[in-house]
Amino acid sequence: MNKEINSFEIVNGLIDSSVKKLNLGRAVYDLLSQPQRVLTVTIPVQMDDGSVKMYTAYRSQHNNALGPYKGGIRFHQDVDLDEVKALSSWMTLKCAVLNVPYGGGKGGVIVNPKELSFGEMERLCRGYVRAIAPVLGSEVDVPAPDVGTNGQVMAWMMDEFSRFKNHNEFGVITGKPVILGGSRGRIEATSRGCVFTIREAARAIGLKLKDATVVVQGFGNVGAIAARLLKDDGCRILAVSDTSGAIYNPRGLDISTLEEHKACTGSVKDFPGSQSITNEELLALSCDILVPAALENQITGANAAQIKAKIVAEGANGPTTPEADRILAARNIMVLPDVLANAGGVTVSYFEWVQNNSGYYWCEDEVNERLERKMVEAFNEVYCLYKKRKDVDMRGAAYMVAISHLAEAMRIRGWLGTQMYSDAKCEFKLA
Repeated sequence: MNKEINSFEIVNGLIDSSVKKLNLGRAVYDLLSQPQRVLTVTIPVQMDDGSVKMYTAYRSQHNNALGPYKGGIRFHQDVDLDEVKALSSWMTLKCAVLNVPYGGGKGGVIVNPKELSFGEMERLCRGYVRAIAPVLGSEVDVPAPDVGTNGQVMAWMMDEFSRFKNHNEFGVITGKPVILGGSRGRIEATSRGCVFTIREAARAIGLKLKDATVVVQGFGNVGAIAARLLKDDGCRILAVSDTSGAIYNPRGLDISTLEEHKACTGSVKDFPGSQSITNEELLALSCDILVPAALENQITGANAAQIKAKIVAEGANGPTTPEADRILAARNIMVLPDVLANAGGVTVSYFEWVQNNSGYYWCEDEVNERLERKMVEAFNEVYCLYKKRKDVDMRGAAYMVAISHLAEAMRIRGWLGTQMYSDAKCEFKLA
């Protein structure tokens, strides 16, 4: 997270604005502005040289009005508590936008996973689960992968929790390998959901995807798969970046060959036929669709005026700051917000959880069809509100949809009391 920009303050500012636009009471904001529970734990890990190193880690459980807490576990050297709290808030909103019966959670460990051996990584994963096991469970809190973690990490964590419980509990973790109860289509889900949202947005503004130009910031799991899927839709991928730098080819990049190049070399640098550019140059390229799929706070007040895309589809969480949002809105650039655009991952995580609980598993086509249906329904609800109201952009509309769902659930559960709704208890409804 950019330390000069506090993501937790950003998300709370957006929640506050949406609560006011929906004419809700202060209690709604108070319940959504802070997590219900935050754990800070210290994990001792024996390193390969025999020494013991201590790692600080977090788990933020934001709100469970709609269902169990749900959210990824991030392994990154720049993890901090406010970042984890912000990400758990986004997860609550994301689940509410998609009508997925989960609340929001998030975990983080302060570590550079690239510095760990395979064995050290496993011991850290198991130690993290042991530290937070009392607040986990398939009906309590269901983690998943995030930056720096993957299916193997989830397998270790599920196994450790199952040892803690003395029986297999596949449903406590999602994003697992298929052989251990993972869902087909889960690896591609975040990217595929983002592409479904881009398709709907392109249709809404009259942009044809065939020959549309695309720039992708972040060529990790989300960005690389999104680039491949958009190329399959006929788009031309002009530029991509990863932590090593950015590359550009005005004629378009061969994504399949680029994926092979990165698998062999570890980066997109020096890809044949491309030229190196800076991250700043990449974001300022003229294109139809920009997909920021890296980390938070990449499009800011300092560079938003240089964005030349028609659609900005947030594959990452929180890549655009509020100041940048205002600039982009004034320039009629449609931003597909993270709580909508990258919600495919949590949606298929929900499908995985459902399959674990039922013991019946779906084929990949069925997963993708169900995902498309959920993403299209969510886009239409957000877009209809965006078109109906003149005082919100797509992000504001998405937040209002999410908070209306959450407020209804909290009211019915009795969390908000009765006085504020005694005269007009359905005042916050969108219709």
